[in-house]
Formats: sequence, structure tokens, C-alpha cells
Amino acid sequence: MKVLVITGSAHKNGTSAYLAERFIQGAEEAGHEVYRFDAAFKDIHPCIACEKCHTDASVCTFKDDMNELNPHLIEADVVVLVSPIYYFDINAQLKVVIDRFYANDSLLHGDKKAVLMVTMADKSGATASGAIESFKGMTKYLDWEVKGSIIALNCMTLDMLKNTRYPNSAYELGKSL
Repeated sequence: MKVLVITGSAHKNGTSAYLAERFIQGAEEAGHEVYRFDAAFKDIHPCIACEKCHTDASVCTFKDDMNELNPHLIEADVVVLVSPIYYFDINAQLKVVIDRFYANDSLLHGDKKAVLMVTMADKSGATASGAIESFKGMTKYLDWEVKGSIIALNCMTLDMLKNTRYPNSAYELGKSL
């Protein structure tokens, strides 16, 4: 299976990056091909709904690092979205990538699986409600099968995260695909 992991965090050694690493380890051990795209370290222009992608053979007006991601996105059997929760939703670096899915909309419907993994300092899952609802809406719209989610509460630092069950859960989720 081809697995695409898209991360949003600008912290290379942060909590959500660590969850991504553990997920990838499990997926690779299970024999899956994994491609990781760290959105925070890429040049991605926000979608402006100019409609060029829908009038000119699915070509986006912007020539940026989405050109690197798009082939992997289209070919992926599983799309994994990984983000810290800063303020009630996925972070901006991941959101800008998701908005650019628009250029590939007709190619993305159906026949994919999806995973959401988020980390946050807060102890209440309500803080992730925006991310969870956005993920549910997107996967329903795209007719993607949800394979799981990890909502890592009370994990402000990497040490806090490592002392929870979440890293092992990410590993097991990756392995179970």
C-alpha cells in the first residue's frame, strides 16, 4: 500500500512529528511504502479559488512544492494528516496543503483511506473539535474510509508525549493498515 503522511508542525522534533515517525515505523514494518511531506518546510501558496485548475487541464496557477506532493497524493492508498492543535483546529501549514487538494478534486474521490493524528497541550478533547469535524467533513465529501485517529491530549512537550500510550498507538495504527 502507498501511504502519504502530511505533517504540519514547524517543530522537527515536536510532538506531532514524533507521532508521525512512530506511525511511519509501524507502516514500513508492515511492508507499506511511505512518503512523508512536511508542509511547514515547503513553499506552498494558499489556494485563491481562481478556478484555473478546473478550466485548464487541472493545472494550478501556482508553481510551488505542491508539484512535489501531488503525484503522491493522487497515487496514495492512505492519506495521514498530522498536526499540532494550536487554536482549536489543525495548524495553518497543514490547512494550506488541504485547501490545495482542490486542484485534484476529481482525482481524489473514493478509493482511499485516511488517518488523523493531532497533539495538544490541553487536557480536553474539545480543543480538537475543529480538526475532528473538518476531517470528518473532508473524508465524507471525498468518500474516504477513516482508518483511525489519535487525539493526543496533555502532550505539550515531547517528554510528556513519550510518557503516554499515544506513540505506541500511532505505531500500531501504522502497522495495522
